Amino acid sequence: MPVWSDLPRPDPEPCRAGDEGLFEVTVRDGRARLGKLHTKHGILTTPALLPVINPNIRTIEPREMWDRYGIGALITNSYIIRKHPELSDKAVKDGVHALLDYPGIVMTDSGTFQAYVYGDIDVGVDEIVEFQRNIGVDIATMLDVFSRPDMTYSEVQNAVMETINRSEISIHSAQGTMLNGPIQGGIYPELREISATEMAKYSFAVHPIGGIVPVMEQQRYRDYAKIMLATLPFLPPNRPVHMFGCGHPMLFPMSIALGADLFDSAAYALFARDGRILTPWGTERLDGLVEWPIITPCITSYSPDMVRSLPNEEQITLLSKYNLEITLAELSRCRQAVRDGKIWRLVEQRSHMHPALRDAFLWLTTNPATSHLIQQNRDAIPLDETTSSQDVTNVGRWETAWNWILDAQQTPRKGGEQWAGSDTDRRPHIITAKNLLKNRWHPSNSSISNDGSVLIFYGQSGPWRDKCDSLVAKLTKCAPDIEIMVDTPIGLVPYTLEDLNPFCHVEGPSWLWTNHLDMAKLATELEQFGLGGRGIIPIDLRGENFEMEIFTKLNDYDLLFDIDLVNNKITILDDEAFNSSMIALNRRKARDKLAVLFNTDQETANELTSSMEFVVNKHGRIKNLLSPNGDHLASFRLGDGGLSLANLGAIELFNRRRRVLPSGFTDSSIGPYSGEGLAVVVVHDDAVPFVRKGRNVFHGFVLPLILGWPGEACLICSTNGELIGHGVSCSTSVELATMRKGVAIKTRDGIKPDI
Repeated sequence: MPVWSDLPRPDPEPCRAGDEGLFEVTVRDGRARLGKLHTKHGILTTPALLPVINPNIRTIEPREMWDRYGIGALITNSYIIRKHPELSDKAVKDGVHALLDYPGIVMTDSGTFQAYVYGDIDVGVDEIVEFQRNIGVDIATMLDVFSRPDMTYSEVQNAVMETINRSEISIHSAQGTMLNGPIQGGIYPELREISATEMAKYSFAVHPIGGIVPVMEQQRYRDYAKIMLATLPFLPPNRPVHMFGCGHPMLFPMSIALGADLFDSAAYALFARDGRILTPWGTERLDGLVEWPIITPCITSYSPDMVRSLPNEEQITLLSKYNLEITLAELSRCRQAVRDGKIWRLVEQRSHMHPALRDAFLWLTTNPATSHLIQQNRDAIPLDETTSSQDVTNVGRWETAWNWILDAQQTPRKGGEQWAGSDTDRRPHIITAKNLLKNRWHPSNSSISNDGSVLIFYGQSGPWRDKCDSLVAKLTKCAPDIEIMVDTPIGLVPYTLEDLNPFCHVEGPSWLWTNHLDMAKLATELEQFGLGGRGIIPIDLRGENFEMEIFTKLNDYDLLFDIDLVNNKITILDDEAFNSSMIALNRRKARDKLAVLFNTDQETANELTSSMEFVVNKHGRIKNLLSPNGDHLASFRLGDGGLSLANLGAIELFNRRRRVLPSGFTDSSIGPYSGEGLAVVVVHDDAVPFVRKGRNVFHGFVLPLILGWPGEACLICSTNGELIGHGVSCSTSVELATMRKGVAIKTRDGIKPDI
């Protein structure tokens, strides 16, 4: 059936018995995720919008939302229903779904927002939850205490503690009904953290982030981002996060990128009543429009002038539908961006559409990410969009939250990296890729310290192997103490990893590659690679005879061995010696990939590759790594430069691991280089025969693990310490420890007992 349809839709199927309240993640891009929330009235695909329905004023009928727009869940107010006898009686007798004439998922609010707008409400904590249960809602909401941004610290603290204190009685009153556990805390990060940490201890199904409506109304989007970063890292990842009252499409990309799953708002109708329309970049007034900024189905037969001439209620209905269609379209755009691995690029693009949103984005990418670099005294520093977004009063406050974002990034990933100015370097997956290199890659000869030299190729985009492999192979023989790096628009990469995404495929203007080298920046990066203090020899690959230029420079510096320069001609290596040097280069490439992608220690990587054989394609690129006996150990991936294990390679790495099998769950941060081997997952005994057959590992069957990040290769073991398979993680370690539904590990292959 089409996404939007004029035909009736069938009623939803209930979730499987025992699955009610479970949440699973199906696709992820960093902290952004597509998921499924299982309920008695269907399975809701997230991120999702829950339109607010006032049972007394139905601008768009709930049945139309289901049939025409395919909206799987909506939210209405239990306090309003309870307050009006004609609504209350029908809801208690026939259920809230019959009251609204809506077959999908119904969530109800408790009246907290009404208390914020109108003052105190006359209902008890247990009473309102019991009422929601009695009218058959799918997801009820406890009566929390709203915290406004203008409240004092002590006032907000009292609101937080009172909400926490109400949790136990609310859950008891729900008696199994899925229940929202709102997070309060105003604009105080430490109170948000306390609220999230304490509310996470109770068995709530969903965690709404409350108290954000006045923040959004005042366009304090930087504070909005801070609220998310102060809250989400401390919530259980197996529960959806609901941005309570957020329904403006301009906030969807940033919210989803930071981990939001659900949105609700009456904005589609409220703005229509005020003659305004929603857009991904803000709002527009109908009065000023000659043409529609975006065409949607409901207005294809109307011009703005025609809509202005409609009777008031017809105009409101049409504009409400227009706003709803715009909102749903932006949410669809965000979901597709997550599937494509491009949600952060969408955040970048949308940040340029509103000054307050740009300010929030710049705070995200320049304060939490680089707060340790912020200078305390900025009086003499000219302000620009980077320095002006730095918050020197909270240096270091947000680094843990930023690391929480980085720890969920997958690297390497397929596809080119589109350059977008200074925003490019701040993309979380690029930062993670850089951290991975600098933590796990080691120089070929680490004993040289500061006395060696570094050859830096620049001036040309990849693939560099076509032009440089034969040259680098010669250098492994005649200049073995030299490290070779490639300068890319997003940073240095060791030449042996020149095909690794995102470094190898940056799409942008040609001057990105032909720009002059920033020697100060290079020196800083080399220091991070453990190459600080070494001499820098830049080589422009655009030169017609750059190979002669290299050997001439190295000869001048007395860095060459076994080479003669006679009449500008190089005498170096016979065919046999050259072939041997190419094999040595391939072994170095394999060694560095084992170190960076499989966390193999240097000694083990050298042992494994010292006698390794290779299958090479017609372009000279490595395809497969083979043992001396010709057994397949691993494959170079052409799409992203990654490394894929084969069974015998998994066995080899398992037998050489340096640490015992895990007895608990570790965190997923890519910390200092350890070289302790691949991530290890221990699974429940019931899963063993299925993993051996190559079946995936599901959440709920994962026991202790040592794990890195989503997309990382891992070894799968039984509880008795036997290797039973290998695969790729779909989750962070915290997710593996908490989630109970969905695929945890995509198994590449199972290992039979007799292998």
